[in-house]
Amino acid sequence: MTAARIGILTVSDRASRGEYEDRGGPAIRSCLDEIVSSPWEAVARIVSDDRAGIEAALVELCGECGLVVTTGGTGPAPRDVTPEATEAVCDKLLDGFGELMRAVSLKSVPTAILSRQIAGVRGSSLIVNLPGKPAAVRECLLAVFPAIPYCLDLIGGPYITTHEAVVRAFRPKSA
Repeated sequence: MTAARIGILTVSDRASRGEYEDRGGPAIRSCLDEIVSSPWEAVARIVSDDRAGIEAALVELCGECGLVVTTGGTGPAPRDVTPEATEAVCDKLLDGFGELMRAVSLKSVPTAILSRQIAGVRGSSLIVNLPGKPAAVRECLLAVFPAIPYCLDLIGGPYITTHEAVVRAFRPKSA
């Protein structure tokens, strides 16, 4: 089985300039190591909070990865433009991802209502925006991952399996 390539995109002005240690990208990688049981490899990038740069990185990553997971840039601050960049490059948006992530996060912090993460499809790639804080990354990724393998099946992405003790992927019996 060929290893699935999964893009990990950190969006942060400070991390992209080397002024701040990227903790979101490594949190995604660590969580994916726990979840994914099939062979996979990470393709990691760090970009600043610049919409054109985020869009270019998403397009590039979708060209080589079936799943692209972002961290950062989903709040209400003026430079938080990850959702706008994601929407601009997607063919279809999948609103349920953001709805579920906010619902799960609200159990931990009341400010989850300020989060604007979204998900969408570009060709045969799925893009999922996660928050920037490592604890929120893990919480949100664990919440939405049961739907990710089947979504990838539906759009022609890579076949991914999970460690069922951590996350049980849902696939209909007929799939």
